[in-house]
Amino acid sequence: MAENMNKSLMLDITPLRAEDRKRWDVLARSYKAFYETELPDSAYDEIWNRLLIGDRIFGFGAHLHGNLIGITHYVFQPTVWKKDVCYLQDLFVDETARGHGVARALIERVAQAAREQKASGLYWQTRQDNFTARALYDKIAYHKGFIRYDYTLE
Repeated sequence: MAENMNKSLMLDITPLRAEDRKRWDVLARSYKAFYETELPDSAYDEIWNRLLIGDRIFGFGAHLHGNLIGITHYVFQPTVWKKDVCYLQDLFVDETARGHGVARALIERVAQAAREQKASGLYWQTRQDNFTARALYDKIAYHKGFIRYDYTLE
C-alpha cells in the first residue's frame, strides 16, 4: 500500500461505521499489542458497540480507496476549571500507511469534533519512548512538561 501513497492522499475520514468492524478489530488489536495490553474478545465487542452508538466514546476511521487504514477514539471529559476537554485516547495507523499524513488527518478530525462541541482543549498521551509518534506530535501540539503517574487500585 505504501508505494501507492504520496503526501497528497485522498483520505476519507468518517465516523466509524458497521462495515469497518473487521478491519477495526485488526487495527485495535494491533494498537493494544503495541502498548502490551491484552484484552478478551468480549472487550473488543463491547467497545465496538459503544463506538457505533456513541455511548460516551467516539471514533473516526481513515479510509483510503475504501480500506480502513487508521483509527482514533476520543472522549469528552468534564474539568474543574474549564469547559469539557477532549481526550484523544487511541490513535493507530496501519504500518504500511505511516508517514503519509494519516495520523495528522485523524488528529485534525478529532480537533474539529472538539471545536464543534465547544471543548476547552484537546490532549493526548503517548509513551516517552514512542519517538516516531512524538516526532509528529512535537510538530502539531505542545508538550507542557506534565508527567503521568498511575496509582494501582487493586
